[in-house]
Amino acid sequence: MALRILPFRQYDDNDVINMFALQSGFVNSSTTVSSFGDAGVFVTTAVGNFDLDPITYATDSYLGKTDYPFVGANQYPSVSLKIKPATSGDALLGITLRQTAQNDENGEKLLYYPQKAEELQCVLPGQAVPVATRGLFTLTSGAFPNTTLAVGTGIKLASGISGTVTGCAINDAFRVGLVVGTGSRSSGTTTDQFAGTYAVIALGL
Repeated sequence: MALRILPFRQYDDNDVINMFALQSGFVNSSTTVSSFGDAGVFVTTAVGNFDLDPITYATDSYLGKTDYPFVGANQYPSVSLKIKPATSGDALLGITLRQTAQNDENGEKLLYYPQKAEELQCVLPGQAVPVATRGLFTLTSGAFPNTTLAVGTGIKLASGISGTVTGCAINDAFRVGLVVGTGSRSSGTTTDQFAGTYAVIALGL
């Protein structure tokens, strides 16, 4: 699955925002693809216009063929407020707790299988994705690529790959959190998708 956060996490539900959907250009095509639609992506606000209707309806190829006779106006709903992966210099909103994807590992549309979407900790394109603004989270190396995080140092938004973080000094003006622990997972004789280094971070300090 496209997850950059491991199960160990501690946060208050009052610190989770459920108002924004991921912009369509960043949605993962499948839950087996790791990209900007992953869970554990650091995001910023892309569209925050509260004058818009809460939900927007429009034609969408995700619905399949919608121009057959007698189909009428078949439109797809989408939350109007949007987020996008954050990069260095952006104002961080938080970290996504679920992935946003169109299809499951078999290429079947999750639109028609909501139970599967729930099992995969996934929301559909256009649906609001929960974003945690503070708390303790365990990040896989996919959330901090090409860098090594050290205990007691800070983290800030990376400038290279959007939606990721990198290490920084504790007094860095752009620090968004603190590294409280690191470790590694070993698969041994059992396949482990998340084998490798991980870090536990305190976000929002």
